[in-house]
Amino acid sequence: MRFLYLFLLFSLFLPLQSALPASPPNIVFIMVDDLGYGDLSSYGAPDLKTPNIDALFASGMRFDQFYANSPVCSPTRAAFLSGRYPDMAGVPGVIRTQLADRPTNWGDLGDDLVLLPALLKKANYHSALIGKWHLGLNKPDRPTDRGFDLFHGFLGDMMDDYYTHLRHGNNYMRLNEKTIAPKGHATDLFSDWAIDYITDRATNHADQPFFLYLAYNAPHTPIQPPADWLAKVKAREKGITEKRAKIVALIEHLDHGTGRVLDALEKLKLTDNTLIVFTSDNGGHVAAGARNTPLHGGKQEMWEGGIRVCTAVSWPGKITAGSRSAHRSLTMDFSPTLAEIAGISIEHPIDARSFLPVLYGQPFTETRPEQVWVRLEGGRKYGGLLYHAIRIDDWKLLRNTPFEPYQMFNIANDPAENNPIPRGKAPKKFDDLFNRLTLHINKAGKVPWQRKQE
Repeated sequence: MRFLYLFLLFSLFLPLQSALPASPPNIVFIMVDDLGYGDLSSYGAPDLKTPNIDALFASGMRFDQFYANSPVCSPTRAAFLSGRYPDMAGVPGVIRTQLADRPTNWGDLGDDLVLLPALLKKANYHSALIGKWHLGLNKPDRPTDRGFDLFHGFLGDMMDDYYTHLRHGNNYMRLNEKTIAPKGHATDLFSDWAIDYITDRATNHADQPFFLYLAYNAPHTPIQPPADWLAKVKAREKGITEKRAKIVALIEHLDHGTGRVLDALEKLKLTDNTLIVFTSDNGGHVAAGARNTPLHGGKQEMWEGGIRVCTAVSWPGKITAGSRSAHRSLTMDFSPTLAEIAGISIEHPIDARSFLPVLYGQPFTETRPEQVWVRLEGGRKYGGLLYHAIRIDDWKLLRNTPFEPYQMFNIANDPAENNPIPRGKAPKKFDDLFNRLTLHINKAGKVPWQRKQE
């Protein structure tokens, strides 16, 4: 009887263990910047064509309720790499160039954090970041200080021009620690550099797995597509506005660059042993022309349009092509998921949860009762104070500035968040959400976020 019990217990874990490869796969993690939830043709955009990204989604598992950790850039990126909530990672807000006349920086990446590239070294991964970092401008917070073997991209929050690559007159473009001044549109550069990296690993280091974090800055403002791409959209989409045409062209150009990278993997015969993730750091910027339909709101807001993001994971032979999941995870959950795929156990504290069984189409029980979102920001609208959202099951509590009342919604019944439920109609639910949120706020309040250099 005891033997039978042990056999049955072992068999529960056998499918997942047998699905893991004998050697870990290469990982290509593509994070785009401010992509609207409705701004892929596979997500219903009527005026936009993204065949390469759509094909990537079709080749694996699409997540219909995947969430970024924040409605803005830096916090989501810190969460992804650390497996911590942004405010637990010391990055509740955006890390920026400090201006002389006002505070602009609202985060500092914690020194004690073990980031994903350092973690993957335990499985002999070589790690590269191509594109946008946005988690620190100076030592000890540059990519090569925090575990990446190669950095080819820009340190800052955004570019004031896709061709000059400057921000407030500063050049943050780097090859590792060397300042560089490349010529060309940023999307083309990042695609070129990603292809160069993949080619080098396949040609000269085929026996070592690699982790490529490809962080495009498109379609972040300024909405600056190449002129020929803009002309093509205007010619095809009769009656389209100038604002919409520009962001459509920028996304289609991004799709082209993504396709070039995917083609390189195919030509180098790496596709079958490469896991590919595609996601966005937050929702689309409505003022810039983004489309988040059918969701409410956009970037900077705790509405679904600000935090729910287009996400898919592809891994031929391991993840069923054309599959879809309603499982809810956050960007930070990729950190332990990828570590588990690489065969690495995490011994340090994290907030994230691996969802690897979901990728294999197996039963999965979520052990985290709530999901929390946070942002810290200055200016008259925010006053240097935090604002939050929390979701438990189908219930969500949110506010979009620190100065407005919280609103409660049932996302299953009201996915567009049009009908707030007064506390008086569900006081126990409201109070449970609020109390769970304040517990998180209290815990995260112990973590410093002021930049070390200031």
